[in-house]
Amino acid sequence: MAPQRFHEQFDQIQRSMPDVPLALGPDDAAEFIYEKGVVLARDGEEARLVEDTVRDHFTAATGLSGDQVRRAGPQTNRSGVTRIQVGDPGHGDRRGDRAVAHALRSMREHEGRAGRRLVSRNHVVSIAVNSCPGDEPVPSPLTQGTNPVSSELPHDPDSAVGVLVVDNGLTHDYGLVPLLAHVQGDLYGTETDSAGNLLQYVGHGTFIAGLVAAVAPNTDITVRSTLNDAGAVLESEFGQRLFDAVDANGWPDIISLSAGTSNGRTDGLLGVESFMQALREQRTLLVAAAGNNSSATPFWPAAYASLPDYQDSVLSVGALRSDGEFGACFTNHGAWVNAYAPGERLTSTLTGFDAPVPYVYQHTTYDACRYGFTYACTCQYPRHTGVLSETGAATPGKADQVMFEGYAHWSGTSFATPVAAGLVAAYMTANKESDPRVARTQLLAGNTTYAEVRGAHAPALLPAGWRPSPVTLLAAPA
Repeated sequence: MAPQRFHEQFDQIQRSMPDVPLALGPDDAAEFIYEKGVVLARDGEEARLVEDTVRDHFTAATGLSGDQVRRAGPQTNRSGVTRIQVGDPGHGDRRGDRAVAHALRSMREHEGRAGRRLVSRNHVVSIAVNSCPGDEPVPSPLTQGTNPVSSELPHDPDSAVGVLVVDNGLTHDYGLVPLLAHVQGDLYGTETDSAGNLLQYVGHGTFIAGLVAAVAPNTDITVRSTLNDAGAVLESEFGQRLFDAVDANGWPDIISLSAGTSNGRTDGLLGVESFMQALREQRTLLVAAAGNNSSATPFWPAAYASLPDYQDSVLSVGALRSDGEFGACFTNHGAWVNAYAPGERLTSTLTGFDAPVPYVYQHTTYDACRYGFTYACTCQYPRHTGVLSETGAATPGKADQVMFEGYAHWSGTSFATPVAAGLVAAYMTANKESDPRVARTQLLAGNTTYAEVRGAHAPALLPAGWRPSPVTLLAAPA
Protein backbone atom coordinates (compact mmCIF):
# COMPACT_ATOMS: atom_id res chain seq x y z
CA MET A 1 0.00 0.00 0.00
CA ALA A 2 1.30 3.47 -0.84
CA PRO A 3 2.56 5.62 2.04
CA GLN A 4 0.37 8.50 3.14
CA ARG A 5 2.92 11.23 2.69
CA PHE A 6 0.78 14.05 4.07
CA HIS A 7 0.48 12.24 7.40
CA GLU A 8 4.18 11.35 7.38
CA GLN A 9 5.11 14.99 6.89
CA PHE A 10 2.58 16.03 9.53
CA ASP A 11 4.48 13.84 11.99
CA GLN A 12 7.78 15.47 11.05
CA ILE A 13 6.38 18.97 11.47
CA GLN A 14 4.84 18.02 14.81
CA ARG A 15 8.25 16.74 15.96
CA SER A 16 9.83 20.04 14.91
CA MET A 17 7.16 21.98 16.86
CA PRO A 18 6.76 19.73 19.92
CA ASP A 19 5.11 22.38 22.09
CA VAL A 20 2.41 23.27 19.54
CA PRO A 21 -0.52 20.81 19.30
CA LEU A 22 -1.48 20.53 15.63
CA ALA A 23 -4.44 19.25 13.64
CA LEU A 24 -5.23 18.54 10.00
CA GLY A 25 -7.83 20.62 8.26
CA PRO A 26 -10.40 21.28 7.17
CA ASP A 27 -12.02 18.94 9.64
CA ASP A 28 -13.11 16.43 7.02
CA ALA A 29 -9.95 16.45 4.87
CA ALA A 30 -6.17 16.81 5.04
CA GLU A 31 -5.41 19.97 3.08
CA PHE A 32 -3.53 22.04 5.63
CA ILE A 33 -2.23 22.00 9.21
CA TYR A 34 -3.22 24.38 11.99
CA GLU A 35 -2.72 25.01 15.70
CA LYS A 36 -5.30 23.42 17.98
CA GLY A 37 -7.21 25.49 20.50
CA VAL A 38 -6.29 28.85 18.98
CA VAL A 39 -7.71 31.29 16.41
CA LEU A 40 -6.29 34.50 14.97
CA ALA A 41 -7.75 37.98 14.74
CA ARG A 42 -6.31 41.31 13.70
CA ASP A 43 -4.77 43.25 16.57
CA GLY A 44 -6.86 45.86 18.36
CA GLU A 45 -10.64 46.23 18.25
CA GLU A 46 -11.17 43.17 16.03
CA ALA A 47 -9.27 40.95 18.47
CA ARG A 48 -11.42 42.22 21.32
CA LEU A 49 -14.58 41.62 19.29
CA VAL A 50 -13.54 38.06 18.47
CA GLU A 51 -12.57 37.32 22.07
CA ASP A 52 -15.87 38.61 23.47
CA THR A 53 -18.03 36.99 20.78
CA VAL A 54 -16.41 33.58 21.07
CA ARG A 55 -16.64 33.70 24.88
CA ASP A 56 -20.36 34.55 24.72
CA HIS A 57 -20.91 31.82 22.12
CA PHE A 58 -19.33 29.11 24.25
CA THR A 59 -21.15 30.26 27.39
CA ALA A 60 -24.52 30.17 25.60
CA ALA A 61 -23.86 26.91 23.77
CA THR A 62 -22.42 24.90 26.66
CA GLY A 63 -23.72 26.61 29.78
CA LEU A 64 -20.14 26.59 31.03
CA SER A 65 -17.90 29.50 31.93
CA GLY A 66 -16.10 31.13 29.03
CA ASP A 67 -12.96 31.68 31.11
CA GLN A 68 -10.95 29.50 28.75
CA VAL A 69 -11.37 32.05 25.94
CA ARG A 70 -8.52 34.53 26.36
CA ARG A 71 -5.51 36.07 24.67
CA ALA A 72 -2.87 33.40 24.17
CA GLY A 73 0.30 35.10 25.35
CA PRO A 74 1.81 38.54 24.68
CA GLN A 75 1.72 39.96 21.18
CA THR A 76 5.19 41.19 20.34
CA ASN A 77 5.59 40.81 16.59
CA ARG A 78 4.61 42.64 13.41
CA SER A 79 2.39 39.94 11.96
CA GLY A 80 -0.53 42.14 12.96
CA VAL A 81 -2.55 39.35 14.55
CA THR A 82 -3.51 38.25 18.05
CA ARG A 83 -3.67 34.59 19.10
CA ILE A 84 -6.87 33.87 21.02
CA GLN A 85 -7.23 30.62 22.94
CA VAL A 86 -10.68 29.13 22.41
CA GLY A 87 -10.33 25.61 23.75
CA ASP A 88 -8.13 22.99 25.33
CA PRO A 89 -5.47 22.10 22.73
CA GLY A 90 -5.08 18.73 24.42
CA HIS A 91 -8.58 17.62 23.43
CA GLY A 92 -9.14 15.49 20.36
CA ASP A 93 -6.52 14.31 17.90
CA ARG A 94 -5.01 15.33 14.58
CA ARG A 95 -8.32 14.94 12.75
CA GLY A 96 -9.57 18.38 13.73
CA ASP A 97 -10.51 20.71 16.55
CA ARG A 98 -14.19 21.31 17.32
CA ALA A 99 -13.46 24.30 19.55
CA VAL A 100 -11.74 26.10 16.68
CA ALA A 101 -14.58 25.19 14.31
CA HIS A 102 -17.16 26.58 16.79
CA ALA A 103 -15.14 29.78 17.18
CA LEU A 104 -15.06 30.31 13.44
CA ARG A 105 -18.82 29.77 13.17
CA SER A 106 -19.54 32.16 16.02
CA MET A 107 -18.11 35.06 14.00
CA ARG A 108 -20.08 34.56 10.78
CA GLU A 109 -22.75 37.14 11.56
CA HIS A 110 -20.16 39.77 12.46
CA GLU A 111 -18.16 38.96 9.32
CA GLY A 112 -21.27 39.34 7.21
CA ARG A 113 -21.85 42.83 8.60
CA ALA A 114 -18.16 43.79 8.30
CA GLY A 115 -17.88 42.47 4.76
CA ARG A 116 -14.57 40.77 5.48
CA ARG A 117 -13.06 37.95 7.48
CA LEU A 118 -12.43 38.67 11.16
CA VAL A 119 -11.12 35.34 12.42
CA SER A 120 -8.94 32.51 11.13
CA ARG A 121 -7.27 29.28 12.07
CA ASN A 122 -3.56 29.63 12.88
CA HIS A 123 -2.18 27.70 9.90
CA VAL A 124 1.25 26.16 9.53
CA VAL A 125 3.21 27.67 6.65
CA SER A 126 5.77 25.17 5.39
CA ILE A 127 7.98 23.78 2.65
CA ALA A 128 6.78 20.29 3.59
CA VAL A 129 3.38 18.62 3.52
CA ASN A 130 3.14 18.38 -0.25
CA SER A 131 3.64 22.12 -0.63
CA CYS A 132 7.31 22.09 -1.55
CA PRO A 133 9.24 20.05 -2.45
CA GLY A 134 7.39 17.38 -4.41
CA ASP A 135 9.81 14.54 -3.73
CA GLU A 136 13.12 13.77 -2.03
CA PRO A 137 16.49 14.57 -3.66
CA VAL A 138 18.37 12.08 -5.84
CA PRO A 139 22.18 12.19 -6.29
CA SER A 140 23.47 13.59 -9.58
CA PRO A 141 27.03 13.14 -10.92
CA LEU A 142 29.17 16.27 -10.79
CA THR A 143 30.07 15.69 -14.44
CA GLN A 144 26.47 16.36 -15.50
CA GLY A 145 26.47 19.89 -14.09
CA THR A 146 23.32 21.83 -13.32
CA ASN A 147 20.02 21.89 -15.15
CA PRO A 148 19.35 24.65 -16.08
CA VAL A 149 22.94 25.04 -17.27
CA SER A 150 24.58 28.10 -15.82
CA SER A 151 24.42 31.13 -18.09
CA GLU A 152 27.76 32.61 -19.19
CA LEU A 153 26.67 36.19 -18.52
CA PRO A 154 29.15 38.07 -16.32
CA HIS A 155 28.50 39.28 -12.81
CA ASP A 156 28.59 43.07 -12.51
CA PRO A 157 28.53 44.30 -8.89
CA ASP A 158 27.17 47.67 -9.97
CA SER A 159 24.12 46.28 -11.77
CA ALA A 160 23.59 42.93 -10.04
CA VAL A 161 19.96 42.21 -9.14
CA GLY A 162 19.36 41.64 -5.44
CA VAL A 163 17.52 38.37 -4.70
CA LEU A 164 16.43 37.34 -1.21
CA VAL A 165 15.71 33.64 -0.75
CA VAL A 166 13.42 33.12 2.25
CA ASP A 167 14.02 29.48 3.14
CA ASN A 168 15.92 27.23 5.56
CA GLY A 169 19.50 28.44 5.15
CA LEU A 170 22.67 27.32 3.39
CA THR A 171 24.71 24.16 3.87
CA HIS A 172 28.05 24.78 5.55
CA ASP A 173 30.18 24.10 2.48
CA TYR A 174 28.27 26.19 -0.07
CA GLY A 175 31.29 28.52 -0.42
CA LEU A 176 33.19 25.74 -2.22
CA VAL A 177 30.80 25.94 -5.17
CA PRO A 178 31.90 28.41 -7.89
CA LEU A 179 28.27 28.83 -8.96
CA LEU A 180 27.49 30.27 -5.52
CA ALA A 181 30.30 32.85 -5.50
CA HIS A 182 27.80 35.68 -5.14
CA VAL A 183 25.64 34.01 -2.49
CA GLN A 184 25.64 34.84 1.20
CA GLY A 185 23.34 34.34 4.15
CA ASP A 186 22.51 32.14 7.11
CA LEU A 187 23.81 28.63 7.57
CA TYR A 188 21.30 25.87 8.16
CA GLY A 189 22.82 24.68 11.42
CA THR A 190 22.84 20.98 12.34
CA GLU A 191 22.83 19.12 9.02
CA THR A 192 23.18 15.46 9.99
CA ASP A 193 21.77 13.06 12.54
CA SER A 194 23.79 11.10 15.09
CA ALA A 195 24.68 8.52 12.42
CA GLY A 196 25.98 11.14 10.00
CA ASN A 197 23.00 11.01 7.65
CA LEU A 198 21.80 14.24 6.04
CA LEU A 199 18.57 15.43 7.65
CA GLN A 200 15.46 15.81 5.51
CA TYR A 201 15.14 19.20 3.74
CA VAL A 202 18.75 20.15 4.45
CA GLY A 203 20.06 21.75 1.25
CA HIS A 204 16.67 23.12 0.21
CA GLY A 205 17.86 26.73 0.42
CA THR A 206 21.23 25.91 -1.18
CA PHE A 207 19.49 24.13 -4.06
CA ILE A 208 17.28 27.18 -4.65
CA ALA A 209 20.23 29.58 -4.57
CA GLY A 210 22.00 27.45 -7.19
CA LEU A 211 19.00 27.61 -9.52
CA VAL A 212 18.76 31.41 -9.27
CA ALA A 213 22.51 31.74 -9.89
CA ALA A 214 22.41 29.38 -12.87
CA VAL A 215 19.57 31.21 -14.61
CA ALA A 216 20.74 34.72 -13.65
CA PRO A 217 24.47 35.00 -12.81
CA ASN A 218 24.23 38.77 -12.47
CA THR A 219 22.57 38.48 -9.08
CA ASP A 220 23.59 39.00 -5.50
CA ILE A 221 21.71 36.31 -3.58
CA THR A 222 21.04 36.26 0.15
CA VAL A 223 19.55 33.14 1.75
CA ARG A 224 17.84 33.57 5.09
CA SER A 225 17.11 30.71 7.51
CA THR A 226 13.56 31.90 8.06
CA LEU A 227 12.02 28.43 8.34
CA ASN A 228 12.98 25.75 10.84
CA ASP A 229 14.21 22.21 10.30
CA ALA A 230 10.94 20.96 8.80
CA GLY A 231 10.48 24.20 6.91
CA ALA A 232 7.49 25.14 9.06
CA VAL A 233 6.30 28.17 11.02
CA LEU A 234 2.95 29.22 12.47
CA GLU A 235 1.02 31.79 10.47
CA SER A 236 0.97 34.05 13.56
CA GLU A 237 4.77 34.23 13.40
CA PHE A 238 5.32 34.13 9.65
CA GLY A 239 4.72 37.82 9.00
CA GLN A 240 7.34 38.75 11.59
CA ARG A 241 9.79 36.27 10.04
CA LEU A 242 9.29 37.90 6.64
CA PHE A 243 9.84 41.36 8.12
CA ASP A 244 13.02 40.09 9.81
CA ALA A 245 14.30 38.71 6.51
CA VAL A 246 13.99 42.07 4.73
CA ASP A 247 15.10 44.12 7.75
CA ALA A 248 18.54 42.51 7.73
CA ASN A 249 19.56 43.93 4.33
CA GLY A 250 16.69 46.15 3.22
CA TRP A 251 14.00 45.36 0.65
CA PRO A 252 15.59 43.48 -2.29
CA ASP A 253 14.62 43.56 -5.95
CA ILE A 254 13.17 40.06 -5.78
CA ILE A 255 12.07 37.71 -2.97
CA SER A 256 12.00 34.01 -3.85
CA LEU A 257 9.65 32.15 -1.48
CA SER A 258 9.11 28.40 -1.73
CA ALA A 259 6.68 27.91 1.15
CA GLY A 260 3.03 28.50 1.93
CA THR A 261 -0.29 26.94 2.81
CA SER A 262 -3.83 26.65 1.58
CA ASN A 263 -6.62 27.75 3.92
CA GLY A 264 -9.79 27.03 1.97
CA ARG A 265 -10.34 30.72 1.27
CA THR A 266 -9.79 33.24 -1.51
CA ASP A 267 -8.81 36.30 0.54
CA GLY A 268 -5.34 35.48 1.82
CA LEU A 269 -3.79 34.83 5.23
CA LEU A 270 -4.41 37.08 8.22
CA GLY A 271 -0.89 36.38 9.45
CA VAL A 272 0.83 37.84 6.38
CA GLU A 273 -1.62 40.66 5.69
CA SER A 274 0.61 43.29 7.34
CA PHE A 275 3.67 42.12 5.44
CA MET A 276 1.81 42.03 2.13
CA GLN A 277 0.57 45.58 2.71
CA ALA A 278 4.14 46.69 3.38
CA LEU A 279 5.35 44.82 0.28
CA ARG A 280 2.76 46.60 -1.84
CA GLU A 281 4.34 49.96 -0.96
CA GLN A 282 7.83 48.82 -2.04
CA ARG A 283 9.27 48.05 -5.47
CA THR A 284 10.13 44.47 -4.50
CA LEU A 285 8.63 41.57 -6.47
CA LEU A 286 7.59 38.48 -4.51
CA VAL A 287 7.99 35.29 -6.57
CA ALA A 288 6.15 32.52 -4.72
CA ALA A 289 5.57 28.79 -5.15
CA ALA A 290 2.07 27.62 -6.05
CA GLY A 291 2.40 24.45 -3.96
CA ASN A 292 2.41 20.72 -4.65
CA ASN A 293 -1.09 19.50 -3.73
CA SER A 294 -2.22 18.98 -7.35
CA SER A 295 -5.10 21.25 -6.44
CA ALA A 296 -6.86 24.36 -7.71
CA THR A 297 -7.36 25.61 -4.16
CA PRO A 298 -5.48 28.92 -3.70
CA PHE A 299 -2.12 28.51 -1.97
CA TRP A 300 -0.79 31.50 -0.03
CA PRO A 301 1.18 33.76 -0.33
CA ALA A 302 1.43 32.79 -4.03
CA ALA A 303 -2.29 33.32 -4.65
CA TYR A 304 -2.01 37.00 -3.71
CA ALA A 305 -1.10 37.36 -7.38
CA SER A 306 -4.82 36.97 -8.15
CA LEU A 307 -5.95 39.76 -5.81
CA PRO A 308 -6.24 43.21 -7.46
CA ASP A 309 -4.23 44.98 -4.75
CA TYR A 310 -1.26 42.66 -5.16
CA GLN A 311 -1.27 41.37 -8.73
CA ASP A 312 1.63 43.62 -9.79
CA SER A 313 3.78 42.77 -6.79
CA VAL A 314 3.48 38.96 -6.80
CA LEU A 315 4.38 36.32 -9.40
CA SER A 316 2.88 32.91 -8.59
CA VAL A 317 4.68 29.94 -10.11
CA GLY A 318 3.60 26.37 -10.84
CA ALA A 319 5.78 23.50 -12.05
CA LEU A 320 6.16 21.87 -15.46
CA ARG A 321 7.10 18.25 -15.90
CA SER A 322 10.50 17.35 -17.36
CA ASP A 323 9.51 17.78 -21.02
CA GLY A 324 8.04 21.24 -20.45
CA GLU A 325 4.89 20.42 -22.38
CA PHE A 326 2.52 19.74 -19.49
CA GLY A 327 2.12 20.61 -15.84
CA ALA A 328 3.85 18.30 -13.38
CA CYS A 329 1.53 15.85 -11.66
CA PHE A 330 1.99 17.53 -8.28
CA THR A 331 1.65 21.18 -9.24
CA ASN A 332 -1.19 23.31 -7.99
CA HIS A 333 -3.02 25.11 -10.75
CA GLY A 334 -5.79 27.56 -11.55
CA ALA A 335 -6.37 31.12 -12.62
CA TRP A 336 -4.42 32.35 -9.59
CA VAL A 337 -1.18 30.82 -10.97
CA ASN A 338 0.53 33.31 -13.29
CA ALA A 339 2.99 31.02 -15.04
CA TYR A 340 4.72 27.65 -14.92
CA ALA A 341 8.45 26.93 -15.03
CA PRO A 342 10.44 23.69 -15.12
CA GLY A 343 10.08 22.02 -11.75
CA GLU A 344 10.58 18.29 -12.24
CA ARG A 345 14.01 16.67 -11.77
CA LEU A 346 15.97 19.90 -11.89
CA THR A 347 19.67 19.68 -10.99
CA SER A 348 21.41 22.05 -8.60
CA THR A 349 23.78 22.26 -5.66
CA LEU A 350 22.91 20.42 -2.44
CA THR A 351 25.79 19.61 -0.08
CA GLY A 352 28.80 17.36 0.35
CA PHE A 353 31.36 19.25 -1.74
CA ASP A 354 33.93 19.00 1.03
CA ALA A 355 33.07 15.34 1.75
CA PRO A 356 30.42 12.89 0.54
CA VAL A 357 27.42 12.69 2.87
CA PRO A 358 24.83 9.87 3.14
CA TYR A 359 21.08 10.33 3.09
CA VAL A 360 18.41 7.82 4.13
CA TYR A 361 15.07 8.16 2.34
CA GLN A 362 12.14 9.07 4.55
CA HIS A 363 9.22 8.41 2.19
CA THR A 364 8.55 5.36 0.06
CA THR A 365 7.70 5.93 -3.58
CA TYR A 366 4.23 5.03 -4.81
CA ASP A 367 3.24 2.14 -7.05
CA ALA A 368 1.22 4.57 -9.15
CA CYS A 369 1.01 8.35 -9.33
CA ARG A 370 -0.76 9.59 -6.19
CA TYR A 371 -2.57 12.15 -8.36
CA GLY A 372 -3.68 9.72 -11.09
CA PHE A 373 -1.26 10.73 -13.88
CA THR A 374 0.00 8.12 -16.31
CA TYR A 375 3.56 9.25 -17.00
CA ALA A 376 6.62 8.15 -15.03
CA CYS A 377 6.40 10.99 -12.53
CA THR A 378 8.37 11.65 -9.37
CA CYS A 379 5.70 9.90 -7.29
CA GLN A 380 7.02 6.62 -8.70
CA TYR A 381 10.56 7.08 -10.03
CA PRO A 382 13.32 6.68 -9.10
CA ARG A 383 12.03 4.03 -6.73
CA HIS A 384 13.12 3.90 -3.10
CA THR A 385 11.93 2.73 0.29
CA GLY A 386 11.76 5.18 3.18
CA VAL A 387 11.93 4.80 6.94
CA LEU A 388 8.41 6.08 7.55
CA SER A 389 5.41 3.80 7.45
CA GLU A 390 1.81 4.95 7.09
CA THR A 391 1.67 5.56 10.82
CA GLY A 392 4.96 7.43 10.91
CA ALA A 393 6.76 4.61 12.71
CA ALA A 394 10.33 3.72 11.80
CA THR A 395 11.14 0.51 9.94
CA PRO A 396 14.87 0.00 10.63
CA GLY A 397 16.93 -1.77 8.01
CA LYS A 398 14.41 -1.34 5.20
CA ALA A 399 15.20 2.18 4.03
CA ASP A 400 17.42 2.94 1.05
CA GLN A 401 20.55 5.03 1.54
CA VAL A 402 22.31 7.14 -1.09
CA MET A 403 25.43 9.30 -1.11
CA PHE A 404 25.50 12.96 -2.09
CA GLU A 405 28.72 14.47 -3.44
CA GLY A 406 27.48 17.91 -4.44
CA TYR A 407 24.65 17.93 -6.99
CA ALA A 408 21.15 16.52 -6.78
CA HIS A 409 17.99 16.13 -8.83
CA TRP A 410 14.96 17.51 -6.99
CA SER A 411 11.35 18.30 -7.92
CA GLY A 412 8.68 20.70 -6.74
CA THR A 413 7.18 24.12 -7.23
CA SER A 414 9.84 24.97 -4.64
CA PHE A 415 12.31 24.86 -7.50
CA ALA A 416 10.19 26.16 -10.36
CA THR A 417 9.96 29.34 -8.27
CA PRO A 418 13.68 30.28 -8.23
CA VAL A 419 13.85 29.45 -11.96
CA ALA A 420 11.13 32.05 -12.56
CA ALA A 421 12.80 34.49 -10.15
CA GLY A 422 16.03 34.03 -12.09
CA LEU A 423 14.25 34.71 -15.37
CA VAL A 424 12.88 38.01 -14.02
CA ALA A 425 16.38 38.95 -12.82
CA ALA A 426 17.95 37.98 -16.15
CA TYR A 427 15.32 40.05 -17.98
CA MET A 428 16.21 43.04 -15.83
CA THR A 429 19.90 42.67 -16.71
CA ALA A 430 19.33 42.07 -20.42
CA ASN A 431 16.94 45.01 -20.78
CA LYS A 432 18.58 47.37 -18.29
CA GLU A 433 15.28 47.44 -16.40
CA SER A 434 15.65 48.52 -12.79
CA ASP A 435 12.04 47.85 -11.71
CA PRO A 436 11.36 44.13 -11.06
CA ARG A 437 7.60 44.61 -11.29
CA VAL A 438 7.91 46.16 -14.74
CA ALA A 439 10.20 43.26 -15.69
CA ARG A 440 7.57 40.79 -14.44
CA THR A 441 4.86 42.41 -16.57
CA GLN A 442 7.03 42.64 -19.68
CA LEU A 443 8.38 39.10 -19.30
CA LEU A 444 4.87 37.66 -19.15
CA ALA A 445 3.58 39.91 -21.95
CA GLY A 446 6.41 38.90 -24.26
CA ASN A 447 6.21 35.19 -23.51
CA THR A 448 5.12 33.06 -26.47
CA THR A 449 5.56 29.58 -25.00
CA TYR A 450 2.67 27.70 -23.44
CA ALA A 451 2.10 24.35 -21.78
CA GLU A 452 -1.04 22.36 -21.12
CA VAL A 453 -1.99 22.34 -17.45
CA ARG A 454 -5.19 20.50 -16.54
CA GLY A 455 -6.64 21.13 -19.99
CA ALA A 456 -5.78 24.84 -20.07
CA HIS A 457 -2.99 26.57 -21.99
CA ALA A 458 -0.79 28.38 -19.51
CA PRO A 459 2.35 30.54 -19.89
CA ALA A 460 5.52 28.46 -19.72
CA LEU A 461 8.72 30.25 -18.70
CA LEU A 462 11.66 28.25 -20.03
CA PRO A 463 15.28 29.33 -19.39
CA ALA A 464 17.66 29.10 -22.34
CA GLY A 465 19.93 26.79 -20.33
CA TRP A 466 17.24 24.31 -19.35
CA ARG A 467 17.57 20.83 -20.89
CA PRO A 468 14.16 19.16 -21.28
CA SER A 469 13.99 15.38 -21.14
CA PRO A 470 11.37 13.07 -22.65
CA VAL A 471 8.85 11.42 -20.36
CA THR A 472 7.78 7.80 -20.31
CA LEU A 473 4.04 7.30 -20.70
CA LEU A 474 2.56 4.43 -18.74
CA ALA A 475 -0.58 2.41 -19.31
CA ALA A 476 -3.65 4.03 -17.79
CA PRO A 477 -4.81 2.31 -14.59
CA ALA A 478 -7.60 -0.20 -15.06
